[in-house]
Amino acid sequence: MATIGNSFRGIIDHYASTNRNGDVIPAIEALHRLNPLMQDAHVIDCNDGSGHISRIRTGLGDVAWGQLYKGIIQSKGTSMQVRDTTGFVERLATIDTRYLEKVKNPAAERADEANVALEAIAQDVQVNFFYADTATTPERFKGVAARYNSITNGGAAATQIIDGGGTGSSNTSIWILGWGPSGTSLITPEGSTAGVQRKDMGVQRVYDEQNRPYFAKEEYFRQDIGVKVADWRQNVRIANIDINAVKAGTVDLFALLRRGYYKMQNRRDTLIENTDGNVTGIKPVIYMNRDLLEALDALSTNSGASDNKIRLMPEEIAGKEIKGYREMPIRETDALINAEQRVI
Repeated sequence: MATIGNSFRGIIDHYASTNRNGDVIPAIEALHRLNPLMQDAHVIDCNDGSGHISRIRTGLGDVAWGQLYKGIIQSKGTSMQVRDTTGFVERLATIDTRYLEKVKNPAAERADEANVALEAIAQDVQVNFFYADTATTPERFKGVAARYNSITNGGAAATQIIDGGGTGSSNTSIWILGWGPSGTSLITPEGSTAGVQRKDMGVQRVYDEQNRPYFAKEEYFRQDIGVKVADWRQNVRIANIDINAVKAGTVDLFALLRRGYYKMQNRRDTLIENTDGNVTGIKPVIYMNRDLLEALDALSTNSGASDNKIRLMPEEIAGKEIKGYREMPIRETDALINAEQRVI
């Protein structure tokens, strides 16, 4: 069983380096636990307030073989400047003070309600990470699907999209994301506590659905977050996977994963080293929903005495065993839906 290092600078590491408000630590830890993206993501502060300006490499330039007494050909790499934005999602955890007076452990009740609020935030962030588009929801951020959304007219990123063959509207996607400074990063507003806020608002006068007042204890949670893709070649979207065909057993998921693996720009450089505080390389992680993971698990199960192949290898990350493919961990997320429109 392969062991994958987890010294990557994630959201908890990013916050620890800021050494700010201790009240937010439990919220950050909860979001890290509830959101599989947070367990692998490379996280950085924005360099332009609540946005981040990046140069995306679009070409390497030319080189030339030299000759004695001949000059050097003039060439340079090409790039384009983009500005990625952040959005924020917020939630109140509210409990009637009369209820808290009756229970034996009001602190535990408030903690349970807070966990529900954080889980709702975590789920919403996951969905928007994949599907948000500032063209239609400008208050949010640009997710990865909006960057890899066309095979025929998607520009350079189109080469990183694999067509899984589905033609209807019951499709889903597998994502291979290359986390890292030269790949994909989550961005948080400059100077924030890793983009997470937690405030105990105390006792507040609130209103029921009939506009009648009562008193409740409230806790406020907020997460500011966005996405930066520095190099489109570090990610792969395996789109148009018909979930009905998957359940019928007519889709070769391993063949699709193999195609995705060989589209990864830095597939051979999967080891992250962070010995001096700097992160190098790319950390590739596979994301799919539970239906695809179940189907993949079934395909990897030996089907008889003559079948002794081992197709889906267990990996170990931070002491936890998870499924993996070619030393890339596979994360399950229900944010990836089974009703995607066909990507063409």
